[in-house]
Amino acid sequence: MKSLYFAAGFLTIAVPAMAETPVLDVLTYDSFVSEWGPGPAIKTAFEAECGCTLRFTPAGDGAALLARLQLEGAKTTADVVVGLDTNLTAAARKTGLFAPHGQTPDLSLPVPFADAEFLPYDWGWFAFVHNKTLEAPKDFKSLAASDLKIVIQDPRSSTPGLGLLMWLKDAYGDEAATIWKDLADNIVTVTPGWSEAYGMFLEGEADLVLSYTTSPAYHLIAEQDDSKTAAVFSEGNYLQVEVMGKLASSDQPELADRFLAFMLSDAAQSILPTTNWMYPAHTPAAGLPEGFETLVQPTRSLLLNADEAEALRAPALDEWRAALAR
Repeated sequence: MKSLYFAAGFLTIAVPAMAETPVLDVLTYDSFVSEWGPGPAIKTAFEAECGCTLRFTPAGDGAALLARLQLEGAKTTADVVVGLDTNLTAAARKTGLFAPHGQTPDLSLPVPFADAEFLPYDWGWFAFVHNKTLEAPKDFKSLAASDLKIVIQDPRSSTPGLGLLMWLKDAYGDEAATIWKDLADNIVTVTPGWSEAYGMFLEGEADLVLSYTTSPAYHLIAEQDDSKTAAVFSEGNYLQVEVMGKLASSDQPELADRFLAFMLSDAAQSILPTTNWMYPAHTPAAGLPEGFETLVQPTRSLLLNADEAEALRAPALDEWRAALAR
């Protein structure tokens, strides 16, 4: 009997001593975790140093992340969210779900950035991508006056789609509603997310697609194809700054902090340009990949602050819906 009691006692002591591998849950958008996106490489690199399991949960396109968080509230199982942008951070902050990050990173953005709850991890200019053989419009008015066909994304589910709304509001103010009416007959379709829209463009179903000035880098670097470029508009091109944040309800707060810091390290930032095809928020020591120097550079950057974007989102959506319903 003594040996049996000893064995039972041993098991009682030994089982708690076998610490489980901690798991960090990251909610993000679909393309981030695709086989060609940054997710797989970031998972491998972070797990190599954290002694943890990094688990990504995709939730549609960027704007769909906020809707999911608003639905789940404090019951969310996410520790970190990656993929909101500054057009959504004011609404995300209002949920009360995010905790201060407490970090002071060295950033390489074209505009000043400071936010207690959200950290940028990459950025880019929105632009209409097209084949170089096309004589591209120089502004929204000339695009609307042309016979060119465009494909855009739904602003209710997609951050590029919402970015287009903010772009027009920033550039034209109250005149944005008129621009939308004039653009309506140029729009072939509105897709739920970026991937669907870009795929339609590549299949020849539109002359231009709402994307980024960095998108041609993919074709140049990954496909050795220099046939694509992006249109620089005289009104300016609107910036997207993609951000990440830690959930206050996380049961892995220290690990979440480590992940946020890792995402701004050279190891992660060097992954993003040729997987997410955006500029890194912190330029790594090795610089940008060869080919990025060929990209067009807008002469004017537009960006509404988070509160302005939040105040304009509902009226801008109403203008967009009204124009496309005609």
